[in-house]
Amino acid sequence: MSDPRSSTSSPARAALEPVTRPLAGWRKFQSDVGPLYAANGLIGFIFAATGPVAVILSVGVAGGLSEAQLASWIFGCFFLNGLLSIAFCLMYQRPLVFFWTIPGTVLVGPALAHLSFAEVTGAFLATGLLMLVLGLLGWVRRLMEAIPMAIVMGMVAGVFLRFGTDLVFAVRDTALLAVPMILVFLALSALPAAAKRMPPLIGALLVGTALVLAGVGASPAHLPDGAALAREAGRWFAAPLLQEPAFSLQAMIELVVPLAITVLIVQNGQGIAVLSAVGHPVPINAVTVACGAMSMATALVGAVSTCLTGPTNALIASSGERSRHYAAGVVVGLLALAFGLLSPLFTRLMLSTPPAFIATLAGLAMLRVLQASFVTAFKGRFSLGALVAFVVTVAGLPIASIGSPFWGLVFGFAASALLERDDFKAAP
Repeated sequence: MSDPRSSTSSPARAALEPVTRPLAGWRKFQSDVGPLYAANGLIGFIFAATGPVAVILSVGVAGGLSEAQLASWIFGCFFLNGLLSIAFCLMYQRPLVFFWTIPGTVLVGPALAHLSFAEVTGAFLATGLLMLVLGLLGWVRRLMEAIPMAIVMGMVAGVFLRFGTDLVFAVRDTALLAVPMILVFLALSALPAAAKRMPPLIGALLVGTALVLAGVGASPAHLPDGAALAREAGRWFAAPLLQEPAFSLQAMIELVVPLAITVLIVQNGQGIAVLSAVGHPVPINAVTVACGAMSMATALVGAVSTCLTGPTNALIASSGERSRHYAAGVVVGLLALAFGLLSPLFTRLMLSTPPAFIATLAGLAMLRVLQASFVTAFKGRFSLGALVAFVVTVAGLPIASIGSPFWGLVFGFAASALLERDDFKAAP
């Protein structure tokens, strides 16, 4: 797999990469899409609309957000990023799908315990502005080289750990629901041929949905009433809430730098790597500018920062002709528009399920991500700094009212600067 850092242009060049000429229009898309690329787009979209959405709901509910705020958040993540994905896939004729940063979403969880949502929204706006400036100046490569990935992933692993423990607690508290979902996930994961036909996470979702509808884990009174939903059909469609941001120094310090790092280094780095591995060069400056500008737009409806997705782009570029992969990305974008427009309906349905359903689905979705975080953090250089970042983040103790993920990065970097100086010398 190629290094994403090598794909970027020289830091001295701030010009955005030119779009592919001639531009792909609707007729070209229709001729390129085909059943295979439509199916790959559907699978990529379903992945984004299952476990990752469960992560948003898990964080939002724990942070005291209302159903309307959560629906607005999901609208921003899907509808607005769907528009961006369609535009970039057509302009560059490559699979460039944008969604939202999952690590950034998880970072917001602890912050909501002591910051208002308006302050968090202000941090989203500031993060978008920072990324926009970095993209216009062409400094993304410098940022990637300045911060050791191991320390960043040590912090990320500390943030993600609770999804693994919540999965265990779901088994303890609601085994009849959680265990079958886990068993189906494991069975499909162990059978590559079956996993191609039925992705493990989708299999777990279907089994869990069937059990919930059968009343497992919750009384039927807690389940959504079909007749009531039909009567409220007018409320199925998105009515995004414009958020009035508040700018506080505490929120800026706690969230802006960690959010920008998770987008530009963790998420975009992953997306660049998976696309480069299959022969799709990524317009890094343009992607960074787009993430910054769209993050500012999504912040206005209460949604976390935009990023170039790794898993979804990997799925839509997994098979078929390379020149037609972009069509699968357009399919993802179109489905995202529909999902975003119906965000209140999907939010209502998900929130009506037992807590163990969301905890299990989110935990399974994050399992491989958590594994990758540990591997990247502790496999080589800067492992002590990564350990310090992990321990400080897991401890969850704020300092000066600033959350532990920020301090995990600070103390992890300081530990490596003091005790792992040779690792800095060995860095490429």
